[in-house]
Amino acid sequence: MLWPLREFARRAAPAWRDTRLGLIELMPLRQMSAAFEVLALARLTHKRPGFRIDTVEHGGRTIAMHEEPAAVTPFCTLLHFRKGMEHPGPAVLIVAPMSGHFATLLRETARTMPQDHDVYITDWHNARDVPLREGRFGLDEYTKHLMRFLEVIGPGSHLMAICQPSVPALAATALMAEDRNPATPASLTLMAGPVDCRISPTAVNLLATSKPIEWFAQSLVSPVPLQCKGAGREVYPGFLQLTAFLNMNLERHTDMFRQYFDDLVEGNTDCAQSTRKFYKEYFAVADLPAEFDPGYAPRVRSPSPTSGEGWEGGG
Repeated sequence: MLWPLREFARRAAPAWRDTRLGLIELMPLRQMSAAFEVLALARLTHKRPGFRIDTVEHGGRTIAMHEEPAAVTPFCTLLHFRKGMEHPGPAVLIVAPMSGHFATLLRETARTMPQDHDVYITDWHNARDVPLREGRFGLDEYTKHLMRFLEVIGPGSHLMAICQPSVPALAATALMAEDRNPATPASLTLMAGPVDCRISPTAVNLLATSKPIEWFAQSLVSPVPLQCKGAGREVYPGFLQLTAFLNMNLERHTDMFRQYFDDLVEGNTDCAQSTRKFYKEYFAVADLPAEFDPGYAPRVRSPSPTSGEGWEGGG
C-alpha cells in the first residue's frame, strides 16, 4: 500500500536537491527532500545484494578475486572467492546465518578472510524463490548441506559458523568425525551462536520460551504468494524477522533514522551515505523455510532433495 508513496519519494528527492534550481538553499525544501529520502530508504527488498569483492591485499600485493559457485542446490550456493594465485592458503567454509537476511551481511568478513585463507561461504537462497517441488528444508537438511559442502571443498578445510548456524555446524562436525569422514573439518569455530540457550538467555530466548512452540507455527508461518517461484511453500517471512530485529533495538534504529534526516538536511554527505548503505543491506530480507520451526506440521511432507539429487558442482 505504501509502494506508490515511496516510489514518488524516491523519484522526487533528487529533484529537490538539483542545484540548478536553487531550491536546496531553502531550509523548508531541504527538510522536505530529506523527509523524502527517509521514506524512500524505509523500503524492503527480497533480492540479494552483491558481495562486490573484486580484490584482496596479500603480501603487499593486490590480488584479483573471482566469485565462483563450487556447488549449487535448490536452497544454497557454495560460493568460492577464488584468488588469482597458486597457493591461496588453507580453505575455510564460512557458514552464514539463514535468519532473514542474506549472506552479504558478512561482506566485510568475506573481504578480510581471503588475506590468509581460501574462502568459501554458504550463500543461502531466498525460500520464496525455491519451487515447492524441491521439498523441505529443516535442520536435518541444513546439517546435510554443510557436510556435503565440506566434502566438495575437500580434506583439511576449516569450518567457521557465525550466529544461527552454530548448532548445525557442530552437528555436522560431530557426525563427520564419528564416520571418520576424510573431509571432517580441521577446526571448528563458533562465533556468537548459543549452543545451550538455557545459559545466559537473551530477549530472543525468553520470547521463545514464553509461548507454546505451536503458537509460533500458527502465528508466524505463511504461504508464499502466487507471483513468486516458491508459490505455496510455507515460510517464516523475512519481513516478520526484520520486524523482530527492529523491535529488539527500536530506539537505536529510530535514532539512526533521525540522525540520517539531520545529516541530509545539514549536508553531511558521508555520514548519510554510510547510513543509507547499511539500511539498504539491512532491509534486503529473505524468507525462511517453515521447517525450521519445530512446531511446524506440514500438510503434505515432500521428499527431500538432499539424498543426492538436485546437486550441481563438485570437487
